[in-house]
Amino acid sequence: MDNKFIKFLNEKMLAPMGKMANLRFVRAIMAAGLASIPFTIVGSMMLVLNVLPLAFPALTGIWNASFVKISSLYMSINHATMGALALYFNIVFAYEYTKIIATETKTNIVPLNGALLSVFAFFMTLPELVLKGGSFIAKTQIAKDNVLFQGYKVTDSGLDRLGTSGIFVGIIIAVLAVKIYEYVVKHNWVVKMPPEVPAGVANSFTALVPAAMIGLIVAVIEGLLVLAGTDIFSLIGIPFSFVTYLTNSWAGLMVIIFLIHFLWFMGIHGANIISAFYTPIVLNNFNQNIHGGHFVFAGEFMNMFVIIGGSGATLGIVIWMTLRARSSQLKILGKTAIVPAFFNINEPILFGCPVVYNPMLLIPFVFAPMVSGSIAYFAIKLGFVKYIIAQVPWPSPFGIGAFIGTGGDLKAAVVAIINVIVAFIIWLPFMKAYDNKLLKQEQANAQ
Repeated sequence: MDNKFIKFLNEKMLAPMGKMANLRFVRAIMAAGLASIPFTIVGSMMLVLNVLPLAFPALTGIWNASFVKISSLYMSINHATMGALALYFNIVFAYEYTKIIATETKTNIVPLNGALLSVFAFFMTLPELVLKGGSFIAKTQIAKDNVLFQGYKVTDSGLDRLGTSGIFVGIIIAVLAVKIYEYVVKHNWVVKMPPEVPAGVANSFTALVPAAMIGLIVAVIEGLLVLAGTDIFSLIGIPFSFVTYLTNSWAGLMVIIFLIHFLWFMGIHGANIISAFYTPIVLNNFNQNIHGGHFVFAGEFMNMFVIIGGSGATLGIVIWMTLRARSSQLKILGKTAIVPAFFNINEPILFGCPVVYNPMLLIPFVFAPMVSGSIAYFAIKLGFVKYIIAQVPWPSPFGIGAFIGTGGDLKAAVVAIINVIVAFIIWLPFMKAYDNKLLKQEQANAQ
């Protein structure tokens, strides 16, 4: 790869993507996604208790005599996590977004106030309103599977719009609330308190005018949308349903995997950037699967099946490096990286081989996970493997995460093992050639 091509990639790909990674909006979404991980894992583990008898029928009698009797009790954990995930995103995003703006623009806005103002605005959008007889009224509709009463739709997991279906609205409303807060404070439209008043009290009064402004603006927006026969959830659902459809296609999945790894090759943490955009989608898909949906790209699909061993699907080749590499560099690097690799961590490989900016390893680094992703996609799509219904920690060792994430499907673990082997086969000829090159260099240096 000559210098002109490297220069072209730097100017046309690295610079724009680097700027995207530093956008305040992207950084805040990444923080919200990371903060939600403990809740999605804990909440989905409760669901695993319910589905284990489906995977192992021999447990049915034991479960009926024990866990089934208290399922409503422990499923409250699921409802308080997965059933309120939009609220978590809304709070954390607004807090981080406010903190980033305050730090970088030196504006006197308080992250806690930003989070609370965002929650206030978000809750204003939850009721479903209609125009009837010239008046705005809350919808009421009683159905078998859900109840819509006084504008609030209640399902078996709580308020519907607080769940994963509300994540996008929660984020957009948070942006609106924080920007209004920032604008009001910048223009000094705040209630000022005497210097002797404690900072906590003064900060709460600083949010008084922003709260009024946010309430008024959100109410006007909601009113205009109701007059148009819709609301913000329905409006935002139009473009994002299209994005979700593309994401859940095989071609869309291939584009996502390619972008993640090409950005990594260029020295940018591709997983962080791209996952900031697809995380709300896979969480919503995962929640839909819990209720009978059929989405392949859900939960920790990537870490369970695609990037086993870390970006590039490198677990198999790291084992080979440890046992069979001839060059000292790769052999030592393999011994260093083998334990982290079993937990999907491979920064030692990416920067130690290196893979980043290394043209000899670009093809397997990009191609291996695309093949792994294809195998897993069609294995689930064609019904060989169950859909993902449980969120597992992303560092879960290969096979174990796939088994738990699919509610105890042994065939999922088999697919994960197959993917490790296939990825290794793709990597092997390229890594052998690179190993021989390094060995010759080491021998030349020794002489």
